[in-house]
Formats: sequence, structure tokens, C-alpha cells
Amino acid sequence: MEAQNGMVAAPPSLRDARRVVVKIGSALVVEEKTAAPRDAWLASVAADVAAMRARGVEVVLVSSGAIALARRALGLTRKRLRLEEKQAAAAVGQIRLAGAWQAALSAHGLAAAQLLLTLEDSEDRRRYLNARATIGTLLDLGCVPVINENDTVATAEIRFGDNDRLAARVAEMIAADALVLLSDIDGLYTADPRRDPGAAHLPVIERITEEIMAMGGEPPPGYSSGGMRTKLIAARIATGAGCAMAIAQGQRDNPLRAIEEGARCSWFLASPEGRSSRKRWIAGSLAPLGVLLVDAGAARALRRGSSLLPAGLRGVEGQFHRGDPVSVHDLEGHELARGLSAYDAEAARQIAGRRSEEIEAILGWRGRDEIVHRDDLVLL
Repeated sequence: MEAQNGMVAAPPSLRDARRVVVKIGSALVVEEKTAAPRDAWLASVAADVAAMRARGVEVVLVSSGAIALARRALGLTRKRLRLEEKQAAAAVGQIRLAGAWQAALSAHGLAAAQLLLTLEDSEDRRRYLNARATIGTLLDLGCVPVINENDTVATAEIRFGDNDRLAARVAEMIAADALVLLSDIDGLYTADPRRDPGAAHLPVIERITEEIMAMGGEPPPGYSSGGMRTKLIAARIATGAGCAMAIAQGQRDNPLRAIEEGARCSWFLASPEGRSSRKRWIAGSLAPLGVLLVDAGAARALRRGSSLLPAGLRGVEGQFHRGDPVSVHDLEGHELARGLSAYDAEAARQIAGRRSEEIEAILGWRGRDEIVHRDDLVLL
């Protein structure tokens, strides 16, 4: 997409990044016909990682493939599996997945480290900080963390559902410079190139607008395993945290080296304003527990940097407690911001539309003047 001055912004260079997260999908890791690891391809990625490490770059891999590696061995060949069957397959396949990466990386003298994360590990502040400290320590020790979602315990209600968003949260968590999503397509197009021969490839996306999000198509039904839509959601999380993101063709050997050498991909530029680690955590929250509906006046005030006051609140959806993440929408349903609520849902409903000085009389106790303080609020 073009800059305001009419010039197309230059894409970032992966060679300039000092800390990189690479997301790798199941189709790249697992041979479809044999359900075995694609050892030669994994070896080529490990070679790329070793070359990056040799020049001081820290690399984290977010790798799918556990369930795919175990399905055939367990006789789970149906297209759709029950949740408990997926969890069992993940338990078996995760050992194989970790072993495949360990073998590939150890051939280059690199130590692989396995981490299994859940959505709650990134949503709960204490667990988030603990996971960040663990990954940081592993990187300091020269390891290559290999991360996957902990599908053995995650349920449909408390899971990422795709490793695109998990990778974005990891990139945000560790303040990575670049996130690379290796895919079966070489980037973002204005339409699906498989259906529209006139679809144009976008090499650089400066800002993720509603127009850009629409290019990802409709959200996949249920808890999807990916698609372009989830990649764009990942881009919004990563770029908002100050991390550039690339969608790149991953099926070739040495895909990271190819990106460094100029292979075609789509780069999403990092947000220039940057955020504190606390606000990055708030903005990246994937599972707000409620929605606050605000009027036009409150929406304008939020854009000017103000807090959200009860007077501008017109509706409260969901159930949440004080300190929980919530999403702020205008009356047309557009998401404006995310933040931490200073009140639980029932109290918020009682004081919606009222002046701050009325709070004590309504609730019987005096809390904060704001529903969401500006220090706990991030505009999207």
C-alpha cells in the first residue's frame, strides 16, 4: 500500500533483525502421504537458523505438526476428530515433533528447547511475564526455543486455535524485531489469487486498515487452524507491538535465506509509535471477556487520549471482573480499543450513562472515576 506522499515504503530486511520469531505450519513440517517429518526441509530451516545465529540473531520457532505426526500411528484417519482425540494425538505427536526439531538443530550444534503454551499463558499477566522470562533465559543460554500450543490441555474455549496468533503473541512477548509466517502463499493479495487472476500482490503494507482486513476473507468457522484472516490478525498484534511481520512462501528449501536474498513476500511495517510492554500485552489480548459500547462523544474523547468515563457508556456485554480485558466498540460495532476494566460487568451496567460523581450513590461505594483509565487503554 502507498504512503501518503505517493511513494511505496521500502520493505524491511530480515538481515537487520536481531530477534526473529518464525511460525511454521503443519503442512510444511509433515509429509502428507507418509505422515512423517519432512526431514530434509527441516534440515534446510535449521541451516538457516544456524546461519542467523552465527551472526548474532536470536531465533524462536513456533511449530505446528504434533497432531498431524500422530494421527496415522493412532489410527485417527478421519478428517474431523473429537477434542479428546486431538488431545491424545497431540500428546503422542509432540514428542515426535520435538525430536524432529532437536535432530535438525543439533546437526548444527544448536540446542532445541520445547515450550508448550496456552491462551491463558498470554492472557494472565503473571503467567505472561513468567513465559517471557523463560524464553528470554533460553535465548541468553544460546538455545532455540521451539513453541507450540499445548493442545493436550487446551479446550475449544481457551485456545488460540492457530499458531499464527500464538506466534504474534510470542513476538510481542519477547519484543521481537520481525515475525515470519511461512505459508503456502508468497504474501497478501488484493483477492484470492486462486480464484481471481487479477489479484495483485502487496509487497508492503504500512497500516492494517479495514480494507486490508477484508482482503483476508471471512473469518473461518469455529476454531480454525489458520487461513489468511488469522495471519492478518497476527499482523495487527505484531505490528502494534513494534514488530514487522512477513508472510512468505515456505515450501522451498532454505526459506529464511530466500527471504534475506529478496524472495517475494508481503511485509507489514511495525507501528511507528511503539508501546510499553504493559500496553502491548493489553493490545494483544486475544480473548476480551466483555464489550463496552460507547457513544460518539466518548469515541472522539478516546481518540484524543482520554479515559473512558461512565457517562459515555451505552451498553455492556459479557461477564467480567475488575481488571479483566475488555473490548471497546462504537455503536456501529467497530472495535476502537482494548483495555482493563476498573469495574465488574454488573457494576459497569449500573453506572453506564451516569456521571462519575454519581458512582458512590449508585453502587454504595466509590471506585475509580473511569470505567477504563487511559493508562489501561490501547487504541486499535
